This record gives sequence, C-alpha cells and structure tokens, in this order.
Amino acid sequence: MPEPSQETGRGRAAAPFGLAEVSGPSMVPTLYHGDQLLVQYGARVRPGDVVVLRHPFQQDLLVVKRAVERRDGGWWVLGDNAYAGGDSTDYGAVPDDLVLGRVRFRYRPPKDGRRSPLAVLRWALSAARPVLSDRSASRRLRAR
Repeated sequence: MPEPSQETGRGRAAAPFGLAEVSGPSMVPTLYHGDQLLVQYGARVRPGDVVVLRHPFQQDLLVVKRAVERRDGGWWVLGDNAYAGGDSTDYGAVPDDLVLGRVRFRYRPPKDGRRSPLAVLRWALSAARPVLSDRSASRRLRAR
C-alpha cells in the first residue's frame, strides 16, 4: 500500500507543504512505487482528492489514498488499484483528524537504463505533473 516514507512525515506542523515518497502499488495507475509527492498539509479535502493519512490501526504508518466520500465517522478512502487492498474496505471510514493533507504534485524519477533519446523525451514529458481531483473516479469507486 502506498505510504510516504517516515522521514518525510516529520515537521508537518512547521510548514504547510511537505514531501513524501510512495511505496507500494495501491494507487496505480495514478501513483507508482518511488513517486515523489508534494503534500499540502491541512488542505481542505473534497471527494476525488488524493490524500495522505495516518493508518487508523497503525498511526505511525502514513498512507496515500483517494478520498471518495464523507461518511459518519470520517472519510471513506480507496486505492485506485482495486486489487491492492489496504483501504476503507479493510478499516472503515478514516476520522478527520487522521487525514493530514492533500497531494498536489507528483514527480516520477527516471528509471535506470533509459538511455535512448525517445525514452528520455517520454520521461521528461511525463515526469512532473499536478495530481488533480478525479471526480469521475470518486463516483466509480464509490460503487465498489
């Protein structure tokens, strides 16, 4: 399940923005293992947003999921990869105080071995992108 590295989770209170690194496949195809994220801590969360939160049962573990809808008790969050698990289908709604921030930007580091000019160009055109809310995905995921 994607999670920001623990080192980047420190210092949130001092700055409204922070960096996180994804590990795991639960947000594929939106985010991949190794992606670097710019997180806006304390940002208003809306359905469809990709968020960073504390795991409800292991609060020292940070995870990245898509906020699907508000329910009694907090946010219902799901991974974009339905086969990876580790979301609200396992632990229920996430209380508001465990939702730390909203992902604003994604940087995908280059893979080793990409040396052809076409591969470098393809990477350069897709390496850095904003992470936008996906309202259609939130409606689609809500049905799961």
